[in-house]
Amino acid sequence: MKKVTGVKKYAKKFLSNVEMAEIPQAIEQMEAIAGLMEKDKSFRTFLVSPLFAGDEKQKALAFISDKIKISEKVGKFLAYISEEKVMGGLPEIVEVIKALYLEMKKRARAIVTSPVSFSSDFEAQLKQSLKQVTGRDIDMEFILDPALLGGVRIRIGSTMYDSSIKGQLRLLRDKFIEG
Repeated sequence: MKKVTGVKKYAKKFLSNVEMAEIPQAIEQMEAIAGLMEKDKSFRTFLVSPLFAGDEKQKALAFISDKIKISEKVGKFLAYISEEKVMGGLPEIVEVIKALYLEMKKRARAIVTSPVSFSSDFEAQLKQSLKQVTGRDIDMEFILDPALLGGVRIRIGSTMYDSSIKGQLRLLRDKFIEG
């Protein structure tokens, strides 16, 4: 599958045409289409393949938009990226839209991976600590991964904080390899 270039350009174009209050709903709608593309490979092939005419794709998108009640602005954006032949990059575009939206709202998204679930007190402390580090309000997503053995791994944007045992063992191995 061909990698889509200029994903940030498309995300910014979308954000420039949508009101701030409409963005969360628009993200959900585009995630629904991206999810459908992921689950149904024939649908994805139809939208991405150059074998199908642009007007056929537009009609299909209009039909789906009408059936699942997609907003007019999202429908127009989907038609635009279909015409630009970057529909295959919709999941990446949505991720960039989310990141830019959080940046606009002075928020950050933290993905916290640990081998066990945390108490609500610890979650609140962690959220407060991350807010101090980033200077932004934090939206946290938790992932359980028993393979970490212990500790925690936190990703905020492109920054990774890794205090997991697995991560520490990896660092130790790398130091041994260096000499």
